[in-house]
Amino acid sequence: MADWSSAADRWRTGVFDKAAAKTKAQKPVAVTSSDITVHPLYGPPSAPPEGYADTLGFPGEYPFTRGVQPTMYRGRYWTMRQYAGFGSAEESNQRYHALLKAGQTGLSVAFDLPTQMGRDPDSVRARGEVGKVGVSIASVRDMETLLRGIPLGEVSTSMTINATAPVLLCLYAAVGEKNRVPLDALSGTVQNDILKEYMARGTYIYPPQQSLRLITNLFAFCSKKVPKWNPISISGYHIREAGSTAAQEIAFTLADGIAYVEAALQAGLQVDEFAGRLSFFFNVHNHFMEEVAKFRAARRLWARIMKERFKAKDPRSMMLRFHAQTAGSTLTAQQVDNNVVRVTLQALAAVLGGTQSLHTNSRDEALALPTEEAARLALRTQQVIAYESGVCDTIDPLGGSYAVEALTDELEGKAQAYIQKIDDMGGMVRAIEQGYPQQEIQDAAWNAQRDLEEKRSVVVGVNAFQVSEPPVKDLLRVDESVEARAVEKLAALRRERNNEAASRAVDAVKRAAGSPSENLIPFIYGAVKAEATLGEISDALRDVFGEHRENVVL
Repeated sequence: MADWSSAADRWRTGVFDKAAAKTKAQKPVAVTSSDITVHPLYGPPSAPPEGYADTLGFPGEYPFTRGVQPTMYRGRYWTMRQYAGFGSAEESNQRYHALLKAGQTGLSVAFDLPTQMGRDPDSVRARGEVGKVGVSIASVRDMETLLRGIPLGEVSTSMTINATAPVLLCLYAAVGEKNRVPLDALSGTVQNDILKEYMARGTYIYPPQQSLRLITNLFAFCSKKVPKWNPISISGYHIREAGSTAAQEIAFTLADGIAYVEAALQAGLQVDEFAGRLSFFFNVHNHFMEEVAKFRAARRLWARIMKERFKAKDPRSMMLRFHAQTAGSTLTAQQVDNNVVRVTLQALAAVLGGTQSLHTNSRDEALALPTEEAARLALRTQQVIAYESGVCDTIDPLGGSYAVEALTDELEGKAQAYIQKIDDMGGMVRAIEQGYPQQEIQDAAWNAQRDLEEKRSVVVGVNAFQVSEPPVKDLLRVDESVEARAVEKLAALRRERNNEAASRAVDAVKRAAGSPSENLIPFIYGAVKAEATLGEISDALRDVFGEHRENVVL
C-alpha cells in the first residue's frame, strides 16, 4: 500500500459508500460547529508506513483492527443494552419496559444464582438466593411473564447464562413460538461460556467435556434453526473482574475461543458454518488508552487466528464482534457519585475501541442492585456519548496515535505469548485442569491489591481524598417474599401441567444425554414446551454427566 490516498479512495467508494447506502447510514455527512467536514476515516498524511495494510488496513476489512463494520457508528450506534434482572419475573419485566421507554435498544437479562446453577426455587440449595442477584426463572411460564409485551421479533436479547444456557434459550424460543415469532426471527446472545467459569467465576455444573458437548450442540442447533442468534459470548469480562491484566484478558478469552472452535470442528461442524455467529464480551477498565488498544489488539489477533490457524474463508468468521461492560470491580462504595465519572470514561473507551454493544454500570452498584433512577442515568451516559460528543462521526478516531498503536502492538504480543504457552500445555481445557490461568489471574489480582494498599495506585475516595459521608439512602432491596412466591408458582405449575408428558420429556433428555452422538437441544426444547422445569432438566443431565469439582489453586 504505497499510496494512502488511492487506497482510501478505493475503500471509500468501494466499501464505505456501498455499506452506508445499504444500511441507510444515520450520518452520511458530519459537520462540526465550525463548519468543518468530518471525514469517516483518517489515516497517514502521506504514504503509510510499511506493513500498514497487514496491521491496520480499513474498517470492515481484514485484519479488522479499525473496526468490523465499514461504517461503524455512522451506520448505526452500538446496541445500548443495560443489564437488568432482579426478584420476580413481573418486577424484571417492569424494569425492561422502563429501560426500553428510556431509549435502551436491546435487552440484557441477569438471572439469579439458582437459575444459573440449574436449581428450582424450591430446592434446598436455592434457599436465600432466589431473586437476589438476578431474576428467578424456573419454567416457560416464568419466561412468558418476563417477556410480556416485549416484541421478540424486533428486540435483540442477551442472556448472561452459562451452565444452563441451552435451557434458557429453549425457554426463550418457546415463548417466541407461543407469540408466533419463528425461530429464524429471534436475535440475541446466550453467554454459554463455561471455560471462564472454571477459571474465574464458578457457576459451572457439569465437567468440561460434557459442557463442551452442550455448547457445540447449541452451535449446531442455532446454525440451522436460529441463524440470527449468537450461541456463545466468549467472555473476558469475568476474567478481568477476577483480577487479570488487560493482556491476560485478551489471551485467556481468545484461548477459550480457540477451544470452542476446536470442539465444534471435532463435532463435525465446518468453521464457516458457525464462526460468524461467535461473539465476545470484554471488560472496560480504568486505564483509558490501554482499554482502547485492548479492543483493537483483540480484533486483530482473533482475525489472524481464524484465518491462519483455522483457515476460515468467510470474512465474517474472522470478525471479533463484542459486547462491553464497564468494570464492576472499579466501582466504589465510597463517594458513589465518583462512579458516574469512572463509568463515563470507561464507556467512552469502549466506543473509541469499536464495541458493538455496551452496558454502563450504575452509580450505586457497589452497594446494591441499581435503582431505576440510577439505571436510567447509566443509560443516559451512553446516549450523551452517542448523540452529543461527536466521537461517533469518525471511525477509529484514535487510530494512528503513537501511544495507541504502540499499546495495541504490545498487548497483541503479550497476549500471543500467553496463547502460545497454553497451546504448549495442550490447550485451554488442559491449562485449566492444571490451574495455570487461575494462578496467573490470582497473582495479578494480588499485585493490584498490594499496589492499592501501599498507595502505588490511587483510587479516589478509597485510599486518597477520603471524606466523611452519611450512608447512601434509597437503595434497591429485593423483597424477601420473592422466594415464597416463586415456590408457590412452582407448586401451581406442577399441579396444573400434564405431569406425565413433562416426565416423558425429561426422560427423553436423559436418554439422549447417554448417547454422545445425539444433539441434546431438540430434546431440551421439547421438555421446556412440556413445562418441565429448569431444575428437572438440569438434574436429568446431572444424573448422566455428573458434576464438576473445582481444582483448587493455592
